[in-house]
Amino acid sequence: MFQDATKQEINEVMEKAWKAFHEYRKCSLKERAGFMRAIAVELEQCGDELIHTAMKETNLPEARLRNERGRTIFQLNQYADACEKGEWLEARIDTAIPDKNPPKPDIRKMQVPLGPVIVFGASNFPFAYSTAGGDTATAFAAGCPVVVKAHPAHPLTSNRVAEAILKAACDCKLPDGVFTHIHGASFEVGKALVMHPLTKAVGFTGSFLGGKALFDWANQRKEPIPVFSEMGSINPIFLLPGKLATDASAIAAMCAGSITLGVGQFCTNPGLIIGIESEALQTFVHDLGKAIKQIAPGNMLHPGIVKAYKEKKGEALLQEEVHLVAESEQAPSEVQGLPTLATATGAAFLSNPVLHQEVFGPYSIVIRCKDMEEMVTVAKKLEGQLTATLMATDSDITGNDELVEAIKNICGRFIINSVPTGVEVCLSMHHGGPFPASTDGRYTSVGADAIKRFVRPIAFQNWPKQLLPDELKDGNPLGIWRMVNGEVSKSGV
Repeated sequence: MFQDATKQEINEVMEKAWKAFHEYRKCSLKERAGFMRAIAVELEQCGDELIHTAMKETNLPEARLRNERGRTIFQLNQYADACEKGEWLEARIDTAIPDKNPPKPDIRKMQVPLGPVIVFGASNFPFAYSTAGGDTATAFAAGCPVVVKAHPAHPLTSNRVAEAILKAACDCKLPDGVFTHIHGASFEVGKALVMHPLTKAVGFTGSFLGGKALFDWANQRKEPIPVFSEMGSINPIFLLPGKLATDASAIAAMCAGSITLGVGQFCTNPGLIIGIESEALQTFVHDLGKAIKQIAPGNMLHPGIVKAYKEKKGEALLQEEVHLVAESEQAPSEVQGLPTLATATGAAFLSNPVLHQEVFGPYSIVIRCKDMEEMVTVAKKLEGQLTATLMATDSDITGNDELVEAIKNICGRFIINSVPTGVEVCLSMHHGGPFPASTDGRYTSVGADAIKRFVRPIAFQNWPKQLLPDELKDGNPLGIWRMVNGEVSKSGV
């Protein structure tokens, strides 16, 4: 239906984006925020047509898509507010001390936009992590033009959202090229976008293979650029003895819902549960298996994901010492994912890297450790994760400091007595983690701090006060929070 963009078309797109950058970066924080709010209005006005288009292309239910569009609109408005407040600019002012020996110069620092950003749409979130999603919104807030490559699994949905963004850009009288939307099912399109010399950053949500390829291309350039790839996670849940002894059945019910939510098609799906051999763990596994049997299979996003789920799950279940605990009692259709629970010993997990791999879908494996020492060893062997969870009492936590510290080393979000599915859009959220959960665990893709991915610092030394950016002028005309001579202030200098 849609042709892959050619190298010539990509070059033209990037030339336009680069030209637009020099105009858009000069737009005030208020103007950028107004643009983002206008996009939110346009998305709302797309009405049922957009929802029904996405339903046809993704197999996602109407209620889920309406909620996701609402979240996308919320993100745009929240990031617009954060854009205007300007805290992400990290404005720093250290005034001159001319009688110091040697004289101290006047130095002022702030964040400035990087340039055109490439955003790759995600398959599992057609709104919130795709065309008008968090990467696009935060790049606009930073002052960067955006080029979106539509995900081939929902091209019509992406097109319709792109039309909404373009209308908002036109209404706000922004330069041509501030936003561009292209298609490309082949890796060659993605490679050409990342390798183009006018591309200055990349945002991606998807598989490890896809995200790592973008990262590698970006580092092969003459001028390497940052790639912010969020590449999935198995999100381990650690069951500590004190908590499990009193709440095994309740925790099992909680985990069953999280494992199968959205047919397991969330990057925060708990694919690994780790406990210590005990009667309470046996109760937990029994109750979790019983719950999994009662959960109906659901339609997965597209045939490629169904195929990958079956293959990855099949490979895991074929491993020595892996035992099937339960599957849904309802037979799936060809497009559905079958809820599945497996188990293995801690020794098997430690010796077999296949069991460490993500199975994207409604699947989880319970690892039965012989003691706390083995659980700590398992934690230390895990790769970087978006989230990690402790089901624990206060005494469990204070009595197992080595385990707690080991888990801190591998995750971006550390959860107590709750499940990892559900990512709140707020300033304190961190959605990212050590490699391979993401390519740069210092940054989040959710919350207004995500703006910081697409900026860089610049210091102005001894500039004439009247020629400084408004963000750094003595009078603070924007009324933003700044660090002035070591004190946080909104006052003038």
